[in-house]
Amino acid sequence: MLNGRDFRILDKDLDRLGHAEGAGRVAARPLRRLGLVLGISLLALLVAALAGVALPAQAPLIAGFSVALYMGLNIGANDVANSVGAAVGARAIPLGLGLTLVAAAQLAGALLAGDTVTETIASDILTLSPLGPDAAPGRIMAAALVGAALWITLANWARAPVSTTHSVIGAVAGAGMAGLGMAAINWPVVAGIALGWMVAPIASALLAAAVLGLLRWRVHFAPDRVAAARIWLPALIGVTATIFAAYLLTLPGRPPLEGGAIAACAALGLVVFAFARRHLDRQIAAQPSQDLSLKNLLAGPLIVTVILSGFAHGANDVANVAGPLSVMMNSADPGELPLWVIGLAGLSVALGSLIFGRRLVRMVGSSITRLNTVRAFCAALAAAATVLACSAAGLPVSTTHCAVGGIFGVGFYREWEDRFRRKTPASLPAEEQHRRRLVRRSHVWTTLAAWAVTVPCAGAVAAVTYLLLTLAA
Repeated sequence: MLNGRDFRILDKDLDRLGHAEGAGRVAARPLRRLGLVLGISLLALLVAALAGVALPAQAPLIAGFSVALYMGLNIGANDVANSVGAAVGARAIPLGLGLTLVAAAQLAGALLAGDTVTETIASDILTLSPLGPDAAPGRIMAAALVGAALWITLANWARAPVSTTHSVIGAVAGAGMAGLGMAAINWPVVAGIALGWMVAPIASALLAAAVLGLLRWRVHFAPDRVAAARIWLPALIGVTATIFAAYLLTLPGRPPLEGGAIAACAALGLVVFAFARRHLDRQIAAQPSQDLSLKNLLAGPLIVTVILSGFAHGANDVANVAGPLSVMMNSADPGELPLWVIGLAGLSVALGSLIFGRRLVRMVGSSITRLNTVRAFCAALAAAATVLACSAAGLPVSTTHCAVGGIFGVGFYREWEDRFRRKTPASLPAEEQHRRRLVRRSHVWTTLAAWAVTVPCAGAVAAVTYLLLTLAA
């Protein structure tokens, strides 16, 4: 009979994720203080404007610019543990080097692949022309940034988990409706984004389960685990490198893949396979045979997930800052989408990871909140791949929700595997099975509630902010 221990995996990982979110709130206290100072300053400027004090014409632009940088720091600080926590906790990479790799990958993701999602937020959600004299696009996006920042700050103080992506999308829609009316919202695009929010976690769950299944059946249950690991782990990394290279070559604005480009991607995959194989052989030779296990052989793959996760984060979440900011800059100086704005947004996210992420990663990666190495690798790889696919399609999604989807996929796969291999029915008491269903449903309902509440609340705050900015103008 089963003793129930094998059925606690998903619940334990979800509990650890909850502890990690709590650790994030503790580690981000310095940023909250910075946000409080910024909020008081903006409130003082608003009161002065309403009292009749003449402010510079660029005051809304300056306010939105300041809030954009603050949000970039927040995004980098809060999400860095998703990228590097498991690798640091497994001692696959030092903390300083891990943060540096994530920051560099975030900046690279913003510059190389961030323009697609940025374009969606900047120009596809709202129809910004024709505009009346009281509906300046710069003022709308400044209100969206301020409204999203206010809502996120309030939610953090209330310890409510909200998504930056959802907050920004809701704020852009709310400020747009306040300035331009309902007809200005591109509802098919908004519906497509919402559909992506639902599909992305499911896709991440399926992919995480598939990766874990591959590792379990081809390596963990192999008669000779070391020999199997020498084949499958480097092969997994090589295939990942090949697909990632092909992804970069198929981004918008680049020529379609041809035979030479495909051959170059395949050659890169073979080179990465060879390097991964050599690194793994060194790792095997340096460890006693009795200490070798799958989680101890994942040092190289964990570093790969650090880079991929950072790149995916830069390609998608940077648009939350760069989208509204680019409209504000374009309002002041009309022209094409400025690349330097995307770079500046990426730099703010990278600095947030470097400056404020150290404490969070240390708390998450070196304490009981750290996920199991194998499960964390599968969830992180699946989340990164899902976010990159959504970025290529121009869909802004929540990286945290994709990570949660990966954890669900890994947990449900493990429970299915336990039932399949033991060929016995679950023997947990009915009360315990009911409790575990409640645990999982609570996470699902929390995510759905965050979607249902965040978008309209952030939109309402942004709409009020736009009206106040209009009165102060």
